[in-house]
Amino acid sequence: MQVYTSLPYTDLRQVTDAAQTVEAAGYDGVSVPENKHDPFLPLAVAALATEKLQLATGVAISFPRSPMMAANVGWDLQRASNGRFELGLGSQVKGHNERRFSVPWPTEPGAGPAPRMQEYVESVRAIWDCWVTGDPLSYEGDHYSFTLMTPNFRPDPLDGPPPRITIAAVGPAMLRVAGRVCDGVRLHPFCTRGYLERQVLPEVQAGLDQRGRSRENFVISGGGFICTGPDDESVASAVEWVRYRVGFYGSTRAYWPVFAEHDLLDLGQQLNHLSKNDGWDQMAGLIDDDVVRLFAAVGRHDEIAGEIETRLGGVCDAVGTNVLPGAEELPPDVIQDIQRIPTVAA
Repeated sequence: MQVYTSLPYTDLRQVTDAAQTVEAAGYDGVSVPENKHDPFLPLAVAALATEKLQLATGVAISFPRSPMMAANVGWDLQRASNGRFELGLGSQVKGHNERRFSVPWPTEPGAGPAPRMQEYVESVRAIWDCWVTGDPLSYEGDHYSFTLMTPNFRPDPLDGPPPRITIAAVGPAMLRVAGRVCDGVRLHPFCTRGYLERQVLPEVQAGLDQRGRSRENFVISGGGFICTGPDDESVASAVEWVRYRVGFYGSTRAYWPVFAEHDLLDLGQQLNHLSKNDGWDQMAGLIDDDVVRLFAAVGRHDEIAGEIETRLGGVCDAVGTNVLPGAEELPPDVIQDIQRIPTVAA
């Protein structure tokens, strides 16, 4: 199993030392989210500071950016990293698109986030194919159209292939898109083993089957929280942080298919009520230990590899281990234990 962690992204001056430390510890890669800061800039710094570390956006929000912009920055990071970059994309939910990014959210049939995301990925690949082959740019879809690429705007060739593309997915439609057109899927931490087995895997496989693709080399990343630390006190602190995160995410209807899998829709409705009535500080109180254990692998450093295998073994191919802000990185021997967990993707 591949083991990823995060990078400091609030101050780019901290990235070089952090990336080199992570690489020396034996991690397979790092991913950078898009929340308060841009996800691409820290990876640009890390690309120049490391030699082996895989570099991924986890995830960049797609719809506020033209696919052409994503194609450009992905191409440049692939060159700077000598082929180690992965473009991870996510749609975000309607409210953030409309009210945080001022991006329209179409409601007519066929215009939801999943078909739009499929065209986004296809158009990025069409742009890259144009740059690789020199053929005219020609992509015509319902949401995106790209038909102009003059020599002045065609970047120099890469030494290897363009980046891999993965997308974030929770619901069945987006999971099928991942299987149809992506190199992998990035699962939200708000995920359980039951949801993975009964919903994620069948929907991804359905997408793969629609295009005659193999599960081999298709990477399933994430799928739960990791609560760990060197001692019981640090584990308990991680559990409390995850308890709040489960409440926070569970208040949003888009994540309720996971609750539904465990007959917890009533909990989702209670959390949603709190979110609409300034009850954010009350959410954690609704998440008991059994619910935390549904969503998280919990254990000290000397226990966590076994807990991750129980939680994700045989279904996921990569895991992010540093979910708690300020948590220390894993010791190299623990990273190696997690890397020994069998996976499907080569």
